[in-house]
Amino acid sequence: MRFVNFLVNNARWVAGGFLLTFFSSFGQTFFIALSAGDIRAEYDLSHGGFGMLYMFATLASALTLPRLGKTVDTFRVVHVLALTAPMLALACFALAFSNSLVLLAVAIYGLRLFGQGMMTHIAMTAMGKWFAAQRGRAVSFSAIGVNFGEALFPLAFVLVAGLIGWRNSWVAAGLVLLLVAFPAIFALMRVEREPQSVVANINAPPVHNWTRSEVLRDPFFYVLLTGVLAPPFIGTTIFFHQVYLVELRGWSQEAFAASFVLMSSMTVIFALVCGHLVDRFSALRLLPFFLIPLAVACITLAAVTEQYGVFFFMALLGLSYGFSGTLFGAVWPEVYGIAHLGSIRSMIVAVMVFMTAVGPGLTGTLIDMGVPYSGQILAFGVYCLMASVVLFAASARLRARLRGSVAIAGAQG
Repeated sequence: MRFVNFLVNNARWVAGGFLLTFFSSFGQTFFIALSAGDIRAEYDLSHGGFGMLYMFATLASALTLPRLGKTVDTFRVVHVLALTAPMLALACFALAFSNSLVLLAVAIYGLRLFGQGMMTHIAMTAMGKWFAAQRGRAVSFSAIGVNFGEALFPLAFVLVAGLIGWRNSWVAAGLVLLLVAFPAIFALMRVEREPQSVVANINAPPVHNWTRSEVLRDPFFYVLLTGVLAPPFIGTTIFFHQVYLVELRGWSQEAFAASFVLMSSMTVIFALVCGHLVDRFSALRLLPFFLIPLAVACITLAAVTEQYGVFFFMALLGLSYGFSGTLFGAVWPEVYGIAHLGSIRSMIVAVMVFMTAVGPGLTGTLIDMGVPYSGQILAFGVYCLMASVVLFAASARLRARLRGSVAIAGAQG
């Protein structure tokens, strides 16, 4: 009932955040990959050739994001949206009308920068700044927009492409962004929300608003990154090499595809669960535990060769994704404040995009070198367990640091 009341009282803002991540789908790998076969055929690209072009375009977007992302700290959210949504639509049109590899690369760069990068970044930064006591709920509801996109857009794109062709489908995507997404999100978020509580949680009250340069000098920042970056790195790497995994195990490709439904369902459920837990206990208290399901998932996938193993893996991956998506939005304002949140988060998202670009290539190189894939997946699981131990210690130290900051601020006041 409390969650329903929260949604009713804050419908416009959380709906705006949800739609931002929902329409970020046009720049996500799962959506762009729907046209991969047609793109390779028209440009006579091999799998490796298109993969390298995609990787470099993604890395270029990661390098651009820190500078562009900090605009959320300077301008109103709707003003940043007024740049981002039309540019994402322009990237859709560029892909539709591309006639050279250069224009293709520019189009993919735009899709990755303004779709996966800025649309998601705006949503998570706005929720982090606009909410305090119920930040976890706001972040969790906004974060699941991309999961709904994963469930709806692939089938819609396939159906539309079957009727009007893949290029015209990208024109349609651009028009949807301009005529539906942008006006709707602008109307919902044009009135900014003021947090109704000074602190997010009595267990982790932020006092000092860190600048990006201060964050880069904080050793705990890099410890937190070791945990936060693990789910997107591991998930993207395994999904990229899913065909190899299926062939290696002799599994059914259809069964593997069906397991994505289970993963998406678990992600949505546990994102909302995590939002409630963040508001009750704080993101820092949850941080040491969210990688444990992912560790068990990787160890299971490495050891179990029967088909059912992939469903067990996907269920636990969804659980971990749900927690990490919410924690990713809640932990940074909790630790570093909200004044420079856009600048800080844009840098973090850039690192995340970089890691998701490098992971598949690194693993593929190891496969080519003869390193067993099961051994690599097992190493992912062991890493998650080790990272959990490190995060447990870091969480305690950070909570002590925040309590100390409150005490100092109180004494000075």
